[in-house]
Amino acid sequence: MVLSSPHSPRLKYLSLGVLVLQTTSLVLTMRYSRTLKEDGPRYLASSAVVSAEVLKILACTLLVFMENNFSVRLLKEEIVNKPLETMKLAIPAGIYTLQNNLLYVALSNLDAATYQVTYQLKILTTALFSVSMLGKRLGFYQWLSLLVLMAGVTLVQWPTESEGDSEQKILTAGSQFVGLMAVLMACVSSGFAGVYFEKILKETKQSVWVRNIQLVYFS
Repeated sequence: MVLSSPHSPRLKYLSLGVLVLQTTSLVLTMRYSRTLKEDGPRYLASSAVVSAEVLKILACTLLVFMENNFSVRLLKEEIVNKPLETMKLAIPAGIYTLQNNLLYVALSNLDAATYQVTYQLKILTTALFSVSMLGKRLGFYQWLSLLVLMAGVTLVQWPTESEGDSEQKILTAGSQFVGLMAVLMACVSSGFAGVYFEKILKETKQSVWVRNIQLVYFS
């Protein structure tokens, strides 16, 4: 059912605000947790990734149960009885797992602002994979926007000179390169996995929650 026009713009702006808050708080929290000085050993990035996937599968399972009057029949039919359909999600699941681990590597070696801006290159990779895999067409202004995005990311990486930070730059040059390579690989993997997942969703009639359960299962 379509929402009434007075409430629709409010819902859009509210969704945008929640998305911005979630994205920025996630990056800042991850960066703080990876750079916090502590006496004991730091937590494993893989443990954080697995914990997030466990929460995802619990949330998606709950939503599927609510949509089907808390019956497990749908999950059995769509996941257990259709192993080939479930196996299709193994490829994007592996790529998403790699991407999530790369993000922790990137945030361990880059400041939050540089990471956040550089990671927006996933918009470019997603657009390129959409054109090549889904046959989408982009207009002139869309391509222009992508070029502006690339220019912005390039300017963020442009070296700056200031007194007293030469030694610090020498000490952190290697780690910054590692962080940059990690975030660039994450952008490519994010673009490919996102388009691949979208392609699977369009080719089948399964709900997005069931597909997410299959995705998280392999992750």
